[in-house]
Amino acid sequence: MEVAPAFERYGLAHLVVIVLTIALPFVLAAFTGKPRWPRSERTIAGLLAAMLLVNYLGYEVYLAMTAGLTLPKALPFQLCDWAMVAIIVALLTGRERWIEVAYFWGIGGTLQAIITPDLKFPFPDIRFLTFFVAHSGIVVAIAYLMLVKKYRPQWISIVRVFAWSELYFGLTFTVDLMSGENYGYLLHPPASASLLDLLSQDRVVYILEMHLLALIFFVVLYLPFALYDLIRGKGIGTAGKQEG
Repeated sequence: MEVAPAFERYGLAHLVVIVLTIALPFVLAAFTGKPRWPRSERTIAGLLAAMLLVNYLGYEVYLAMTAGLTLPKALPFQLCDWAMVAIIVALLTGRERWIEVAYFWGIGGTLQAIITPDLKFPFPDIRFLTFFVAHSGIVVAIAYLMLVKKYRPQWISIVRVFAWSELYFGLTFTVDLMSGENYGYLLHPPASASLLDLLSQDRVVYILEMHLLALIFFVVLYLPFALYDLIRGKGIGTAGKQEG
């Protein structure tokens, strides 16, 4: 009996995705602001938002038609789902508060999914394509907006996004307990190897460690900007000014 091919972590297809995820924001940003492309920023932002939304809805329809998707498994409670909503709103409005949330959620959570994907299906399976369009698309959109808007987080951004994260955690943990699903991996780590495997097997300790891990990720994501401020002789978090 022939064995179906499986996803190969850090195989050629996976490495190509990683390279494209890094390169595409810079390529798209290079088109923005050119005299011959006067509306390029709005056009690219709209296309990225449409791609993310169509990919998400299309995959839900695909699962409903092929796998008998049930409601408990179709709820939008993965952190990547919330990051997707944040970046779509940021793309359509350009507001920095939404870029802020998308940056910490999208880079902190979605980037890990790109590097260590919980995926079984190889290229060109539709599930491979939709997985990476969703996850890499979020990171590409965040990086693109940060480049063209010249956005940077402030130290207070960590506090605000951590508060939003607590809202996500509370709602998602409740949904997990009621549905028996594992959205956000709040009940246990994913089946594939990930950083969460290093956390405790005791649920209470696991939850506390996840909070600490999230805070560490947020600080690490802000650290390059803090170091930049220190090198330039500015106080941490004083460079730039966000809109209200």
